[in-house]
Amino acid sequence: MINLTQEEWMSQLNEDENAIIIDARRPDEWVKGIQENALMMNIMNVSSFQQQAYQLNPDKNYYVYCRSGVRSLKACQELERLGLNTTYNLLGGMLDWKGKTVIPN
Repeated sequence: MINLTQEEWMSQLNEDENAIIIDARRPDEWVKGIQENALMMNIMNVSSFQQQAYQLNPDKNYYVYCRSGVRSLKACQELERLGLNTTYNLLGGMLDWKGKTVIPN
């Protein structure tokens, strides 16, 4: 896992053709706005998170965020434990996010 600042996150994500964005927050946080194309994988529901993780492609690069950066850190650690070796954690999470957000459908 590599911690990325917002600037590093945006720059690297724009160049990464194998990128998958994961929102590790709860559903009640998700509905308030997400990064575009993010998958919701609530790390607080460990069994559901693990089931979803088993469906992920290990050849992809996973960019994980949450509200502040703490849960996304745990999510990256869990993804790596499950065999997904390329994970990036957004430092400061959505609290510090200044990029584009969308309201999910």
